[in-house]
Amino acid sequence: MIDIRIEKTTAPKAKPDWDNLGFGNFYSDHMFLMNYTEGKGWHDARIVPYANFSLDPATMVFHYAQEIFEGLKAYRTPDGSIQLFRPDKNFERMNRTNERMCIPAVNVEDCIYALKTLVDIDSDWVPVKDGTSLYIRPFIIATDVHLGVHVSKTYLFAIILSPVGSYYAAGINPVKIFVENEYVRAVKGGTGFTKCGGNYAASLIGQAKAEKLGYAQVLWLDGIEHKYIDEVGAMNVFFVIDGEVVTPTTEAGSILPGVTRMSCIELLRSWGYKVSERRLSIDEVVDAYKAGKLNEAFGTGTAAVISPIGELNNNGEKMIIGGGKIGEVAQKLYDNLTGIQWGKQPDTLGWTVKVN
Repeated sequence: MIDIRIEKTTAPKAKPDWDNLGFGNFYSDHMFLMNYTEGKGWHDARIVPYANFSLDPATMVFHYAQEIFEGLKAYRTPDGSIQLFRPDKNFERMNRTNERMCIPAVNVEDCIYALKTLVDIDSDWVPVKDGTSLYIRPFIIATDVHLGVHVSKTYLFAIILSPVGSYYAAGINPVKIFVENEYVRAVKGGTGFTKCGGNYAASLIGQAKAEKLGYAQVLWLDGIEHKYIDEVGAMNVFFVIDGEVVTPTTEAGSILPGVTRMSCIELLRSWGYKVSERRLSIDEVVDAYKAGKLNEAFGTGTAAVISPIGELNNNGEKMIIGGGKIGEVAQKLYDNLTGIQWGKQPDTLGWTVKVN
């Protein structure tokens, strides 16, 4: 097992107001760091007090965006213990992203051990109120100091922790989504399937436009035909059409293969629902809506878990889905996923990992 040097803070931070956490506003006392050097591999694993990085202005990550990140959560269970949800899937996905971004692979078991150690040290930062959790952000940045486009030979791997409430201000209430018909986020052969900052930077212009119009998120279409649905900016997306649950396929490589998405598909199939992973055009969704067959729509992701979609705006045409209320499928998924994550119902699928 990886050897981790631990240096605990001598000046613990004041805890936030647990009733007003928001999302991504507060950070715990410690962070995990590890360096990579070509020829030496990953080394110097350590948990140290949370602090600023000191980086040369010519550090390559600033100029060529060679970096990646992940997102998962730790949950406080009713008995006071803490658990993670499918962390192996996040670190396996991290390595798929690493490969695409020419970053050295990490050892999944070492990452889980480091994460459990960090969360245990900062266990008093895991909130206890319903609907709250400890968001976990692992990330890797290129640290060579050089102006010139090439693969870095050194990297910094970090994990930071943030106590959070709901990702959307609306919580589990349905959100309004704007269908983006002008800009594109990703294309086949690109980096759409990875968690790299460039994907999110490319999505900001669509997100800004949607927010100006009063919408919470953007629904992206494919970058070639501008016809097929990819994903919502921060979520994968599902539609229930005439009783069939449909979600865009990840085969083209332009959609992030979400851990929550995967878990939803597995749960739905275990319950007997017909679930299709296929190309889904926006026209098919519009036609289903006009025919009265669009039963519900919802997004899935680590941050929001399940986010019902109450309205879609496509070229100015507003579609009010399910009367603007959460649907039966989304509600069942939310209840069962959060029940497993927060330890309120048995985990018969072996998805949770105890921290302490």
